[in-house]
Amino acid sequence: MDLCVTIKGVSFLLQTGMGVLGNTVVLLAYTHIVCTGPKLLPVDMILCHLAFTNLLLLLTRSVPPSMTVFGLKALLNDPGCKVVIYAYRIGRALSVCITCMLSVFQAVTITPTGPYLSRLKPSLPSLVIPTFAGLWLFNMAICISTPLFSMAPRNGTVSAFTLNLGFCLVDFRDNLSYVINGVAISGRDFAFVALMVGSSCYILLLLHRHSHQMKGIHRSQGGGAETRAAKAVLTLVVLYVVFFGIENVIWIYMLTVEKVSPVVADMRVFFSSCYASLSPYFIISSNKKVKAKIVCTAEHEQPSADTQDSNDK
Repeated sequence: MDLCVTIKGVSFLLQTGMGVLGNTVVLLAYTHIVCTGPKLLPVDMILCHLAFTNLLLLLTRSVPPSMTVFGLKALLNDPGCKVVIYAYRIGRALSVCITCMLSVFQAVTITPTGPYLSRLKPSLPSLVIPTFAGLWLFNMAICISTPLFSMAPRNGTVSAFTLNLGFCLVDFRDNLSYVINGVAISGRDFAFVALMVGSSCYILLLLHRHSHQMKGIHRSQGGGAETRAAKAVLTLVVLYVVFFGIENVIWIYMLTVEKVSPVVADMRVFFSSCYASLSPYFIISSNKKVKAKIVCTAEHEQPSADTQDSNDK
């Protein structure tokens, strides 16, 4: 196997393994919290859903290329390609939408209560599920054309406006379809990223404006928790924007050339999955609830292992 192909395969495999493990741990931790404790706060519900969408993204975007690199050909037929790529498009779209939702909800949470927010803040928990449903329906409608262009790999030459993903082809047939699809997806993503950045800047402004008040509130548990949550959300937003920027620079370049190099396409796939792979570990390290459940589970299992060793002796 060629060295470059091996490096590519190992990179995708490590990225996928880390991401699937991290997001699964976050989901299991929140599941345990729901089963044993009080209801989740809106931010916790959003983080749980973010882990789910990132897991969907990784399973549909990073796993197939990893398997293809190591010689597993003809993984999917035409219907399989349509389902997998459609699921990936939805997962990718929901990743940016849920991160945006997280930033907006956190901005509303820490905003000083006024005449307009006095009724909104108590209803935040009841708005989370309808917002999830709306985002799912919106993105399923936006991505509905994706299956029309997806197909299993073909022998022979492909058109100039075909994205060869290795395990599947996305054939846009002509330049107009290629550009319209790219502009539509990029336009939606940039709109949500702009809203995400705007709400994050508002959070920064509030934290700066009320720094003295925050220091006073920090002595109480509620204020300190809100401040830590706001800073954690800001870090997640920065992490997303960085990888989003890199991915879209590559995507804009791909829109300007007729035939895209496989190396460039692989780079875009890798960077598009970096946020999904790294974000769960930041959630684990910054969220006390998740960290406490993981530590509690580890401590609970350790005596069982010691007891088993004693029984064996």
